[in-house]
Amino acid sequence: MLETDAQLLERIRRDDPGAFEAFVDRYGDRVYRFGLRVCGHREDAKDVLQETLIQSYKALRNLEHPEALRSWLYRVASNACLMMRRKGKHEPERELSLAELAPGADDGPVAEIPDPGELPDAQLERARWQALVQEAVGDLPAHYRIVLVMRDMEQLSTQEVADALGLDISAVKMRLHRARLKVRQRLEQTLRGRGARP
Repeated sequence: MLETDAQLLERIRRDDPGAFEAFVDRYGDRVYRFGLRVCGHREDAKDVLQETLIQSYKALRNLEHPEALRSWLYRVASNACLMMRRKGKHEPERELSLAELAPGADDGPVAEIPDPGELPDAQLERARWQALVQEAVGDLPAHYRIVLVMRDMEQLSTQEVADALGLDISAVKMRLHRARLKVRQRLEQTLRGRGARP
């Protein structure tokens, strides 16, 4: 039977053998994928994971509300991502693929099996759209991109995003709306410049 976050947290507080490893097993991949989606590089995502785990290890025993564990963890990971950006240490060197941004993508691009019924023109058209969307998302300011990734890609609720970032729900909704709007405007602008074709 799977243990709840409250049970896991209690084991960590008691220093039970294997408790922290169970925590890493449960949340490590999520934190890594989040770091990859926000920062854009595998090495950065590994740094975010490491920083998040270090901070978590120091603070988990003092977390009062086990139900807030997930949003608290995303807050720590978000801060780690933002600190890297502020230091200028990890500026994007490449664009993210949509496969890397899609829910369920672990370490990067997922091998895509071509649809035998799809014509080469349709494949090319889809690849162009993906490139446009990935460029638009990649160019968002960090504070918009984090909200977009948490809400639309990590599937956190608006309340969880607000808790993780220490924002009011209205601020999360505003940032999410602006992020989506910026992506849409960027796509429309690009398409107008290309004669309505990606």
